[in-house]
Amino acid sequence: MTSAEFTNGRECASALDAADPLRALRKEFFLPLADDGKAIVYLCGNSLGLQSRLAGQFVREELEDWAELGVEGHFRARRPWLPYHRQATEGLAYLTGALPQEVVAMNTLTVNLHLLMASFYRPDAKRHRILIESTAFPSDRFACESQLRFHGFDPATALLEWQPRPDEKLWLEDLEALVDQHQDELALILLPGVQYYNGQVLDMRAICAMARRAGCRVGLDLAHAVGNVPLELHEWAPDFAAWCSYKYLNGGPGAVAGAFVHEHHLGGDASHTLLGWWGNREASRFKMASTFEPAETAELWQLSNPPILSLAPVVASLQLFQKAGMAALGAKSKSLTDYLEFLLSQQLGERIHSITPRAARGCQLSLTVRSAQPAARTVFERLEKRHVVADWREPNVIRVAPVPLYNSFMDVYEFVRRLEAAFDD
Repeated sequence: MTSAEFTNGRECASALDAADPLRALRKEFFLPLADDGKAIVYLCGNSLGLQSRLAGQFVREELEDWAELGVEGHFRARRPWLPYHRQATEGLAYLTGALPQEVVAMNTLTVNLHLLMASFYRPDAKRHRILIESTAFPSDRFACESQLRFHGFDPATALLEWQPRPDEKLWLEDLEALVDQHQDELALILLPGVQYYNGQVLDMRAICAMARRAGCRVGLDLAHAVGNVPLELHEWAPDFAAWCSYKYLNGGPGAVAGAFVHEHHLGGDASHTLLGWWGNREASRFKMASTFEPAETAELWQLSNPPILSLAPVVASLQLFQKAGMAALGAKSKSLTDYLEFLLSQQLGERIHSITPRAARGCQLSLTVRSAQPAARTVFERLEKRHVVADWREPNVIRVAPVPLYNSFMDVYEFVRRLEAAFDD
Protein backbone atom coordinates (compact mmCIF):
# COMPACT_ATOMS: atom_id res chain seq x y z
CA MET A 1 0.00 0.00 0.00
CA THR A 2 1.40 3.37 -1.02
CA SER A 3 0.88 6.68 0.75
CA ALA A 4 -1.70 7.59 -1.90
CA GLU A 5 -3.77 4.58 -0.79
CA PHE A 6 -3.78 5.29 2.95
CA THR A 7 -7.19 5.68 4.59
CA ASN A 8 -8.23 6.89 8.04
CA GLY A 9 -9.74 3.74 9.45
CA ARG A 10 -8.39 1.00 11.68
CA GLU A 11 -8.80 -1.40 8.77
CA CYS A 12 -5.96 0.34 6.90
CA ALA A 13 -3.58 -0.12 9.86
CA SER A 14 -4.55 -3.78 10.09
CA ALA A 15 -3.96 -4.30 6.38
CA LEU A 16 -0.57 -2.59 6.52
CA ASP A 17 0.49 -4.78 9.44
CA ALA A 18 -0.73 -7.92 7.69
CA ALA A 19 1.38 -7.04 4.63
CA ASP A 20 4.48 -6.08 6.65
CA PRO A 21 7.30 -8.57 5.91
CA LEU A 22 9.00 -7.58 9.21
CA ARG A 23 5.93 -8.00 11.43
CA ALA A 24 7.35 -11.09 13.18
CA LEU A 25 10.21 -9.01 14.64
CA ARG A 26 7.78 -7.33 17.03
CA LYS A 27 7.54 -10.60 18.95
CA GLU A 28 11.30 -10.46 19.53
CA PHE A 29 10.86 -7.51 21.93
CA PHE A 30 9.21 -6.90 25.27
CA LEU A 31 6.42 -4.33 24.86
CA PRO A 32 5.62 -2.47 28.11
CA LEU A 33 2.15 -2.59 29.62
CA ALA A 34 0.46 0.11 31.69
CA ASP A 35 -0.36 -0.46 35.37
CA ASP A 36 -3.88 -1.47 34.37
CA GLY A 37 -2.55 -4.07 31.96
CA LYS A 38 -3.49 -2.15 28.84
CA ALA A 39 -1.11 -1.89 25.92
CA ILE A 40 1.20 1.11 25.79
CA VAL A 41 1.87 2.87 22.50
CA TYR A 42 5.65 3.09 22.74
CA LEU A 43 7.12 5.62 20.29
CA CYS A 44 10.25 6.48 22.25
CA GLY A 45 12.94 4.35 20.64
CA ASN A 46 14.82 7.54 19.83
CA SER A 47 15.37 7.92 23.58
CA LEU A 48 15.53 4.32 24.82
CA GLY A 49 14.99 1.27 22.65
CA LEU A 50 13.01 -1.69 23.94
CA GLN A 51 14.59 -4.83 25.32
CA SER A 52 14.91 -7.71 22.93
CA ARG A 53 14.14 -11.20 24.19
CA LEU A 54 17.54 -12.26 22.88
CA ALA A 55 19.21 -9.68 25.16
CA GLY A 56 17.98 -11.46 28.28
CA GLN A 57 19.11 -14.80 26.89
CA PHE A 58 22.60 -13.49 26.18
CA VAL A 59 22.98 -11.89 29.60
CA ARG A 60 21.76 -15.07 31.33
CA GLU A 61 24.27 -17.11 29.36
CA GLU A 62 27.11 -14.82 30.43
CA LEU A 63 26.00 -15.11 34.06
CA GLU A 64 25.80 -18.90 33.74
CA ASP A 65 29.28 -19.05 32.19
CA TRP A 66 30.64 -16.82 34.96
CA ALA A 67 29.08 -19.10 37.59
CA GLU A 68 30.34 -22.29 35.99
CA LEU A 69 33.71 -21.21 34.63
CA GLY A 70 34.94 -18.32 36.74
CA VAL A 71 38.02 -16.74 35.20
CA GLU A 72 38.15 -19.44 32.53
CA GLY A 73 35.17 -17.73 30.94
CA HIS A 74 37.64 -15.38 29.29
CA PHE A 75 38.60 -18.31 27.05
CA ARG A 76 35.87 -20.97 27.40
CA ALA A 77 32.59 -19.06 27.60
CA ARG A 78 30.09 -19.55 24.80
CA ARG A 79 31.22 -16.16 23.61
CA PRO A 80 34.70 -15.86 25.16
CA TRP A 81 35.15 -12.65 27.13
CA LEU A 82 38.72 -11.82 26.19
CA PRO A 83 37.81 -10.75 22.63
CA TYR A 84 34.14 -10.10 23.48
CA HIS A 85 34.03 -6.63 21.92
CA ARG A 86 34.55 -8.32 18.55
CA GLN A 87 31.13 -9.94 18.89
CA ALA A 88 29.84 -6.47 17.92
CA THR A 89 32.34 -5.68 15.16
CA GLU A 90 30.53 -7.22 12.19
CA GLY A 91 27.17 -5.72 13.17
CA LEU A 92 28.57 -2.25 13.81
CA ALA A 93 30.49 -2.29 10.53
CA TYR A 94 27.29 -3.33 8.74
CA LEU A 95 25.17 -0.58 10.28
CA THR A 96 27.73 2.18 9.76
CA GLY A 97 29.01 1.24 6.32
CA ALA A 98 32.51 0.82 7.71
CA LEU A 99 35.32 -1.68 7.38
CA PRO A 100 35.51 -4.06 10.36
CA GLN A 101 38.89 -2.66 11.37
CA GLU A 102 37.41 0.86 11.54
CA VAL A 103 34.88 0.20 14.33
CA VAL A 104 35.03 -0.81 17.95
CA ALA A 105 32.48 -1.22 20.75
CA MET A 106 33.70 0.61 23.85
CA ASN A 107 32.87 3.07 26.63
CA THR A 108 29.97 5.51 26.34
CA LEU A 109 29.32 8.22 23.77
CA THR A 110 30.81 11.29 25.42
CA VAL A 111 33.82 9.34 26.71
CA ASN A 112 34.46 8.25 23.14
CA LEU A 113 34.09 11.79 21.84
CA HIS A 114 36.74 12.97 24.30
CA LEU A 115 39.11 10.12 23.45
CA LEU A 116 38.72 10.78 19.74
CA MET A 117 39.06 14.55 20.10
CA ALA A 118 42.27 13.94 22.02
CA SER A 119 43.60 12.47 18.77
CA PHE A 120 41.88 14.61 16.17
CA TYR A 121 41.51 18.03 17.79
CA ARG A 122 45.10 19.26 17.58
CA PRO A 123 44.82 23.05 17.72
CA ASP A 124 47.45 25.70 17.21
CA ALA A 125 47.35 29.46 17.60
CA LYS A 126 45.85 29.94 14.13
CA ARG A 127 43.71 26.82 13.65
CA HIS A 128 41.93 26.18 16.91
CA ARG A 129 38.19 26.79 16.45
CA ILE A 130 35.59 24.02 16.73
CA LEU A 131 32.39 24.25 14.70
CA ILE A 132 29.19 22.72 16.08
CA GLU A 133 25.51 23.38 15.51
CA SER A 134 23.96 25.91 17.88
CA THR A 135 21.25 23.46 18.93
CA ALA A 136 23.71 20.62 19.60
CA PHE A 137 22.86 18.07 22.25
CA PRO A 138 24.22 19.56 25.51
CA SER A 139 26.72 16.74 26.06
CA ASP A 140 28.40 17.50 22.72
CA ARG A 141 28.53 21.20 23.50
CA PHE A 142 29.99 20.58 26.96
CA ALA A 143 32.60 18.21 25.53
CA CYS A 144 33.70 20.74 22.90
CA GLU A 145 33.78 23.63 25.36
CA SER A 146 35.88 21.62 27.79
CA GLN A 147 38.28 20.57 25.02
CA LEU A 148 38.74 24.23 24.10
CA ARG A 149 39.40 25.22 27.71
CA PHE A 150 41.75 22.27 28.17
CA HIS A 151 43.86 23.61 25.30
CA GLY A 152 43.79 27.16 26.65
CA PHE A 153 41.09 28.68 24.44
CA ASP A 154 37.94 30.55 25.43
CA PRO A 155 34.75 28.84 24.17
CA ALA A 156 33.09 32.25 23.95
CA THR A 157 35.31 33.09 20.99
CA ALA A 158 36.66 29.73 19.82
CA LEU A 159 33.36 27.87 19.47
CA LEU A 160 31.71 28.52 16.10
CA GLU A 161 27.98 27.73 15.74
CA TRP A 162 25.87 26.75 12.74
CA GLN A 163 22.46 28.32 13.34
CA PRO A 164 19.12 26.94 12.16
CA ARG A 165 16.79 29.23 10.27
CA PRO A 166 13.39 30.26 11.68
CA ASP A 167 11.89 27.07 10.19
CA GLU A 168 14.06 25.12 12.72
CA LYS A 169 16.03 23.49 9.88
CA LEU A 170 19.78 23.53 9.35
CA TRP A 171 20.61 24.62 5.81
CA LEU A 172 23.75 23.26 4.19
CA GLU A 173 24.44 26.49 2.32
CA ASP A 174 24.59 28.33 5.67
CA LEU A 175 27.19 25.84 6.88
CA GLU A 176 29.18 26.20 3.68
CA ALA A 177 29.22 29.99 4.04
CA LEU A 178 30.37 29.65 7.65
CA VAL A 179 33.15 27.22 6.75
CA ASP A 180 34.32 29.37 3.83
CA GLN A 181 34.45 32.42 6.09
CA HIS A 182 36.44 30.73 8.87
CA GLN A 183 38.28 27.89 7.14
CA ASP A 184 41.73 29.18 8.08
CA GLU A 185 40.74 29.11 11.77
CA LEU A 186 38.94 25.76 11.87
CA ALA A 187 40.57 22.79 13.55
CA LEU A 188 37.50 20.56 13.90
CA ILE A 189 33.90 20.27 12.73
CA LEU A 190 31.74 18.10 15.01
CA LEU A 191 28.16 17.59 13.85
CA PRO A 192 25.38 15.04 14.29
CA GLY A 193 24.13 12.62 11.69
CA VAL A 194 20.56 13.31 12.79
CA GLN A 195 19.70 16.47 14.71
CA TYR A 196 18.12 15.24 17.94
CA TYR A 197 15.57 18.06 18.36
CA ASN A 198 14.00 18.36 14.93
CA GLY A 199 14.89 14.90 13.58
CA GLN A 200 16.61 16.29 10.48
CA VAL A 201 19.04 13.92 8.74
CA LEU A 202 22.08 15.98 7.79
CA ASP A 203 23.98 15.50 4.54
CA MET A 204 26.94 13.73 6.10
CA ARG A 205 28.66 13.08 2.80
CA ALA A 206 28.62 16.80 1.96
CA ILE A 207 29.75 17.79 5.46
CA CYS A 208 32.77 15.47 5.29
CA ALA A 209 33.71 16.76 1.85
CA MET A 210 33.34 20.35 3.06
CA ALA A 211 35.71 19.71 5.98
CA ARG A 212 38.32 18.18 3.69
CA ARG A 213 38.19 21.22 1.42
CA ALA A 214 38.67 23.45 4.45
CA GLY A 215 41.65 21.41 5.63
CA CYS A 216 40.21 20.56 9.04
CA ARG A 217 39.19 17.40 10.86
CA VAL A 218 35.57 16.26 10.99
CA GLY A 219 33.76 14.05 13.48
CA LEU A 220 30.17 12.80 13.52
CA ASP A 221 27.91 12.13 16.49
CA LEU A 222 25.67 9.31 15.26
CA ALA A 223 23.59 8.82 18.41
CA HIS A 224 20.32 9.40 16.52
CA ALA A 225 21.53 8.03 13.19
CA VAL A 226 22.95 4.56 13.81
CA GLY A 227 20.29 1.91 13.35
CA ASN A 228 17.96 4.60 12.00
CA VAL A 229 19.30 5.80 8.64
CA PRO A 230 21.74 4.38 6.06
CA LEU A 231 25.37 5.21 6.80
CA GLU A 232 28.48 4.91 4.60
CA LEU A 233 31.26 6.03 6.90
CA HIS A 234 34.14 4.44 5.03
CA GLU A 235 33.09 6.09 1.79
CA TRP A 236 32.18 9.47 3.36
CA ALA A 237 35.48 9.41 5.26
CA PRO A 238 34.94 11.45 8.42
CA ASP A 239 38.05 11.29 10.56
CA PHE A 240 36.04 9.80 13.40
CA ALA A 241 32.54 9.10 14.60
CA ALA A 242 30.91 7.96 17.83
CA TRP A 243 27.46 6.79 18.88
CA CYS A 244 25.52 5.40 21.80
CA SER A 245 23.75 2.04 21.73
CA TYR A 246 20.69 2.55 23.92
CA LYS A 247 18.45 4.31 21.39
CA TYR A 248 17.81 2.59 18.09
CA LEU A 249 20.36 -0.15 18.88
CA ASN A 250 18.30 -1.34 21.88
CA GLY A 251 21.36 -2.01 24.02
CA GLY A 252 19.73 -1.00 27.30
CA PRO A 253 20.20 2.03 29.56
CA GLY A 254 23.82 3.17 29.62
CA ALA A 255 24.82 0.50 27.10
CA VAL A 256 28.31 0.20 25.68
CA ALA A 257 28.79 2.67 22.83
CA GLY A 258 30.70 2.52 19.58
CA ALA A 259 33.39 4.41 17.72
CA PHE A 260 34.72 4.70 14.19
CA VAL A 261 38.17 5.81 13.02
CA HIS A 262 38.77 5.96 9.29
CA GLU A 263 41.22 3.50 7.82
CA HIS A 264 43.71 6.17 6.77
CA HIS A 265 44.34 6.95 10.46
CA LEU A 266 45.06 3.34 11.42
CA GLY A 267 48.46 1.76 11.82
CA GLY A 268 50.21 4.80 13.27
CA ASP A 269 52.56 5.09 16.24
CA ALA A 270 49.78 6.13 18.67
CA SER A 271 51.69 9.26 19.62
CA HIS A 272 48.46 11.31 19.51
CA THR A 273 46.27 8.78 21.30
CA LEU A 274 45.32 8.36 24.96
CA LEU A 275 46.34 4.80 25.72
CA GLY A 276 45.26 1.92 27.88
CA TRP A 277 46.10 -1.76 28.17
CA TRP A 278 43.42 -2.93 25.76
CA GLY A 279 44.72 -0.73 22.94
CA ASN A 280 47.97 -2.68 22.98
CA ARG A 281 48.45 -5.26 20.22
CA GLU A 282 46.64 -8.40 21.37
CA ALA A 283 49.55 -10.74 20.56
CA SER A 284 51.82 -8.99 23.07
CA ARG A 285 49.26 -7.64 25.57
CA PHE A 286 49.83 -10.31 28.18
CA LYS A 287 53.59 -10.09 28.08
CA MET A 288 53.08 -7.21 30.52
CA ALA A 289 55.85 -5.28 28.82
CA SER A 290 56.55 -1.63 29.58
CA THR A 291 56.67 -0.81 25.86
CA PHE A 292 53.34 -0.14 24.15
CA GLU A 293 52.70 -1.89 20.85
CA PRO A 294 49.73 -0.16 19.20
CA ALA A 295 46.86 -2.16 17.75
CA GLU A 296 46.52 -1.60 14.03
CA THR A 297 42.73 -1.16 14.09
CA ALA A 298 40.25 1.14 15.84
CA GLU A 299 40.82 -1.08 18.88
CA LEU A 300 43.83 1.17 19.53
CA TRP A 301 41.40 3.66 21.15
CA GLN A 302 40.19 1.06 23.67
CA LEU A 303 41.41 1.66 27.19
CA SER A 304 40.05 -1.31 29.09
CA ASN A 305 38.51 -4.73 28.63
CA PRO A 306 34.86 -4.80 27.54
CA PRO A 307 32.07 -4.89 30.19
CA ILE A 308 30.52 -8.20 29.23
CA LEU A 309 27.12 -7.93 30.89
CA SER A 310 26.33 -4.51 29.40
CA LEU A 311 27.70 -5.37 25.96
CA ALA A 312 25.70 -8.60 25.65
CA PRO A 313 22.36 -6.85 24.84
CA VAL A 314 24.08 -4.80 22.14
CA VAL A 315 25.46 -7.96 20.54
CA ALA A 316 21.99 -9.52 20.68
CA SER A 317 20.33 -6.52 19.03
CA LEU A 318 22.92 -6.31 16.28
CA GLN A 319 22.02 -9.86 15.31
CA LEU A 320 18.40 -8.80 14.86
CA PHE A 321 19.43 -5.86 12.67
CA GLN A 322 21.46 -8.14 10.45
CA LYS A 323 18.60 -10.63 10.29
CA ALA A 324 16.13 -7.93 9.22
CA GLY A 325 18.45 -5.99 6.91
CA MET A 326 18.73 -2.22 6.81
CA ALA A 327 17.12 -1.96 3.38
CA ALA A 328 13.92 -3.62 4.62
CA LEU A 329 13.98 -1.65 7.85
CA GLY A 330 14.44 1.59 5.92
CA ALA A 331 11.49 0.81 3.64
CA LYS A 332 9.24 0.07 6.61
CA SER A 333 10.46 3.18 8.43
CA LYS A 334 9.46 5.34 5.47
CA SER A 335 6.03 3.71 5.32
CA LEU A 336 5.49 4.21 9.06
CA THR A 337 6.39 7.90 8.99
CA ASP A 338 4.42 8.50 5.77
CA TYR A 339 1.40 6.85 7.39
CA LEU A 340 1.86 8.90 10.55
CA GLU A 341 2.10 12.11 8.54
CA PHE A 342 -1.03 11.18 6.57
CA LEU A 343 -3.10 10.50 9.69
CA LEU A 344 -1.92 13.67 11.42
CA SER A 345 -2.94 15.71 8.39
CA GLN A 346 -6.30 13.99 8.10
CA GLN A 347 -7.25 13.93 11.76
CA LEU A 348 -5.62 17.02 13.24
CA GLY A 349 -5.05 19.33 10.28
CA GLU A 350 -3.51 22.64 11.31
CA ARG A 351 -3.55 21.83 15.02
CA ILE A 352 -0.28 19.93 14.79
CA HIS A 353 2.85 20.63 12.75
CA SER A 354 5.98 18.58 12.08
CA ILE A 355 9.26 20.51 12.06
CA THR A 356 11.09 17.47 10.69
CA PRO A 357 11.99 17.92 7.01
CA ARG A 358 10.08 15.39 4.94
CA ALA A 359 12.94 14.94 2.50
CA ALA A 360 15.53 14.48 5.25
CA ARG A 361 14.19 12.31 8.04
CA GLY A 362 14.55 8.91 9.59
CA CYS A 363 11.86 7.47 11.82
CA GLN A 364 11.44 10.52 14.10
CA LEU A 365 8.85 13.26 13.70
CA SER A 366 9.14 16.30 15.95
CA LEU A 367 5.67 17.72 16.44
CA THR A 368 4.64 21.16 17.62
CA VAL A 369 1.17 22.21 18.75
CA ARG A 370 -0.05 25.18 16.75
CA SER A 371 -3.19 25.98 18.70
CA ALA A 372 -3.00 28.22 21.77
CA GLN A 373 -5.30 25.91 23.71
CA PRO A 374 -4.55 23.35 24.85
CA ALA A 375 -0.87 24.11 25.41
CA ALA A 376 1.69 21.69 23.99
CA ARG A 377 2.76 20.51 27.44
CA THR A 378 -0.88 19.85 28.36
CA VAL A 379 -1.33 17.76 25.22
CA PHE A 380 1.79 15.74 26.08
CA GLU A 381 0.58 15.09 29.63
CA ARG A 382 -2.80 13.98 28.34
CA LEU A 383 -1.04 11.58 25.98
CA GLU A 384 0.83 10.09 28.94
CA LYS A 385 -2.49 9.47 30.70
CA ARG A 386 -3.65 7.67 27.58
CA HIS A 387 -0.71 5.27 27.75
CA VAL A 388 1.39 6.87 25.02
CA VAL A 389 5.14 6.96 25.64
CA ALA A 390 6.73 9.71 23.57
CA ASP A 391 9.39 12.30 24.38
CA TRP A 392 9.01 15.94 25.43
CA ARG A 393 11.61 18.57 24.55
CA GLU A 394 11.41 22.17 25.68
CA PRO A 395 9.90 24.47 24.79
CA ASN A 396 7.11 22.83 22.77
CA VAL A 397 8.19 19.70 20.88
CA ILE A 398 6.72 16.21 21.16
CA ARG A 399 9.13 13.75 19.57
CA VAL A 400 7.67 10.48 18.31
CA ALA A 401 9.62 7.70 16.64
CA PRO A 402 7.88 4.67 15.11
CA VAL A 403 10.78 2.20 15.08
CA PRO A 404 10.56 -0.41 12.30
CA LEU A 405 12.05 -3.23 14.38
CA TYR A 406 9.11 -3.39 16.78
CA ASN A 407 6.52 -0.69 16.11
CA SER A 408 3.43 -1.49 14.06
CA PHE A 409 1.12 0.53 11.85
CA MET A 410 -1.55 -0.03 14.50
CA ASP A 411 0.76 1.75 16.98
CA VAL A 412 0.76 4.75 14.65
CA TYR A 413 -3.01 4.61 14.24
CA GLU A 414 -3.52 4.40 18.01
CA PHE A 415 -1.12 7.27 18.64
CA VAL A 416 -3.00 9.62 16.33
CA ARG A 417 -6.36 8.52 17.76
CA ARG A 418 -5.15 9.20 21.31
CA LEU A 419 -3.49 12.47 20.27
CA GLU A 420 -6.80 13.65 18.81
CA ALA A 421 -8.52 12.75 22.06
CA ALA A 422 -5.84 14.65 24.00
CA PHE A 423 -6.73 17.80 22.06
CA ASP A 424 -10.46 17.30 22.58
CA ASP A 425 -10.36 16.28 26.25
